[in-house]
Amino acid sequence: MKAGPRNLISDVEGILIGNADDETLKSGVTVLAADRPLTASVHVMGGAPGTRETDLLAPDKLVPAVDALVLAGGSALGLDAASGVANALRAAGTGFDVEGQKVPIVPAAILFDLLNGGDKSWDVNPYAALGATALAARGHDFALGTAGAGYGAVAGALKGGLGSASAVLDGGVTVGALVAVNAHGVPAPDDVPHLWAAPWELDGEYGGLGPVPAGVDPHPVLSGGFVAQTNTTIGIIATDAALDKGQCQRLAVAAHDGFARALVPSHTPFDGDLVFAVSTGARQLDDPHGDLVALGHAAASVMARAIARGVWEALPSTGDRVQTFRARHGI
Repeated sequence: MKAGPRNLISDVEGILIGNADDETLKSGVTVLAADRPLTASVHVMGGAPGTRETDLLAPDKLVPAVDALVLAGGSALGLDAASGVANALRAAGTGFDVEGQKVPIVPAAILFDLLNGGDKSWDVNPYAALGATALAARGHDFALGTAGAGYGAVAGALKGGLGSASAVLDGGVTVGALVAVNAHGVPAPDDVPHLWAAPWELDGEYGGLGPVPAGVDPHPVLSGGFVAQTNTTIGIIATDAALDKGQCQRLAVAAHDGFARALVPSHTPFDGDLVFAVSTGARQLDDPHGDLVALGHAAASVMARAIARGVWEALPSTGDRVQTFRARHGI
C-alpha cells in the first residue's frame, strides 16, 4: 500500500473538496462534491451525533446517491451549511429529479466548537454562507490542519484540525479519507512527542517521529480531570471501487477502526463520531469478497493517518485555548 500522488482524498478521481472558514468565528465548513452523484452510506458510533439526511443513506432507502457531503463546525447550528450547499447546487440544476424539480441530496454532520474562544454572537447564522463558499472553492488541492470544518477543532488538550490521506492498493483501487478531528480523546499521550497513529504513517507524513515508546501507559487519559462536554470526530472515506450502498456502509464501519487507532478513547458518549463512505464506481472489484476485506483494512489505516495529519498540520491562531501538537513539543 502506498500513498496517492497528493496524499489527499481527492486522489480518488472525481472527488473535489472545498473549505471555507472564519477566523473571528473560529469555525468553518468542508464540502465534498464530485462531477456526478455518488453512492454513499454512513455509520455512527459516537453517542452525541448531529446530522442531516443520514437516514437516506441506509441501504434500504430510496435515494440512490448523494450530490455532496458536508462537514461543519457550529454544533446543530452548523447543519445550516448544508442548506447553503443545497441551494447553490439547485441553482446550478443539480439534484434528485422529482418530476422536473431538482432536490439536491446533501447529507451533513457537525462537530461542537462553540466554546473554543471564537465569537459566536452572530445575528444571522453564518453557516449557510460558509457552505456555499466552500462548495464554490472545491478543487483537488485544499488546506489541512486549521482549515474548513477543522478550523476551530480541539483534540483532547491539543488543537485538532482537518486531515486527509490516501492509499493506492496493489490492484490500483484508491481509497482516501477526510476527517475533522474534534475528539474528546487524545491523539498522543501526555508529554510524549509521538502520535498514537504512528504505526500507520507513510513517508513521514506527520513528522516521522516513530511509535509511542514502550512503557508509556495509555490508561491515564481515561481518568482524572474529566469534564463532560460535546466533541465529535466526523469523517468521509471515498473510493473508486464500485460499491453499492450496503458495501459503502461496511466500508464506513471499518473506517471507525481508524478512529480507535488514532484517538484514545474514541466513540465516547460525548462524541458524535461518524463516518460517511462514498464510491465513484469507476473500478469494478475483481474479487468481491476478498477485495472488500482489503478495502476495509485500507479504510481504517487511511483514516488513522488522516486523523494524525489533521493534528500535525494544526497551526496556532489568535485566541486559542489549547496548544498545537508541534508547539507543545517544540517541533
